[in-house]
Amino acid sequence: MASQDCDGKIVRHAACGVLGALLLGAAVPSASAQQTPPSAEEMWAIIQQQQQEIEALRAKLEETDQKVEATGAVADEMMSMRAEGGGGGGSFLDRTSLGGYGELHYEGGDTDEVDFHRFVLFIGHEFNDRLRLFTEFELEHALAGEGQPGEVELEQAWIEFDVTDTQHARAGLFLLPVGIMNETHEPPTFFGVERNQVESAIIPTTWWEAGVGMSGQIGGGFSYDAAFHSGLSVPITGGNAFVIRSGRQKVAEAPAEDFAATGRLRWTGMPGVELATSLQYQQDVTQDALDVSGTLFEAHANIRRGPWGFRALYARWDLEDGPPVLGPAALGRDQQYGWYVEPSYRFDVPGLGGPGEFGLFARYSEVDTQAGDAVDSEVEQWHFGFNYWPHPDVVLKADYQIEDRPNPANEDDRINLGLGYQF
Repeated sequence: MASQDCDGKIVRHAACGVLGALLLGAAVPSASAQQTPPSAEEMWAIIQQQQQEIEALRAKLEETDQKVEATGAVADEMMSMRAEGGGGGGSFLDRTSLGGYGELHYEGGDTDEVDFHRFVLFIGHEFNDRLRLFTEFELEHALAGEGQPGEVELEQAWIEFDVTDTQHARAGLFLLPVGIMNETHEPPTFFGVERNQVESAIIPTTWWEAGVGMSGQIGGGFSYDAAFHSGLSVPITGGNAFVIRSGRQKVAEAPAEDFAATGRLRWTGMPGVELATSLQYQQDVTQDALDVSGTLFEAHANIRRGPWGFRALYARWDLEDGPPVLGPAALGRDQQYGWYVEPSYRFDVPGLGGPGEFGLFARYSEVDTQAGDAVDSEVEQWHFGFNYWPHPDVVLKADYQIEDRPNPANEDDRINLGLGYQF
């Protein structure tokens, strides 16, 4: 709001009030001033002082108006950027996603322990419609640090770029396209408290490397993944010599004398059906310590048709013999393999505040990390149990594990209980 002042210029009502008060003060002098009228020189000085005060007030009002206009312009610009996403099609918050998962386990038998196995956070961001970031941060076993059982790990941090609508490039630290669980292992997505032994020992889940890759659709329900990335560095001495799982470097100041390449072909041409095979080759799994090449072959079926489910997977490593006595053949670890089958059945039950789901499963698996040796080294496991989903993203689990090992003293038959979630 604005009005006309004594000079005929537009100012705010507040300014006119101040000016009026000053003029009134000049027009109605105090009692002492009425007894002794000011001289002409004093009156002129008073008028000059009042004029200076009026000019100062006008300057402050103009400065305030300029700040208000500038603030309005900034606000308009911010609203425009929010609407346009800074050129990316949405606000920063709209283009940033947060997720995660966690799982708490109780393992009975000889193990007899409770463990918050994993706490994981995902953060993703779309820079624009074709360029995006994926990250995954994990705390294992609740406590990390010197003398503690857990680890803090960066499992994913990669950029994806859409080359076309069906072809995508990636670079950074990512999970390898091998097996069923290596890329998708959130607790509500699988049966059993612990991950199966084949995809833990042979794949070995969770397995990430740093590199570049391509993926895309090739028609007829087929898709592909191809990656060139850092590789394993397996120990060459001790009890874990040439054990694949012990060779994961997790991209932590990892020796990079020899890289690896992984490819996958997958078919999902029927709803609820995934058939896939993967192949990896690494020129030296010891990173130039012994010059031992390695090849991983994996094939699997992951089927869910109505209430019925079925998973089956086979994975095998073939390592070069290496030097006599020192190489993997000397320990029988030039060949390592594993396989499992897992039928399941699900049905609806009342949930907590809504519909829930109950599932029964059985799994048989075999793993042999010394298959090249004539000595029996195979580990067989049976798992029977159930999952209960009160919500699709929350699961309660229970299973009973039966083991058959070459040395019966190492067998651990036990009950496992679990709680898991994802968001």
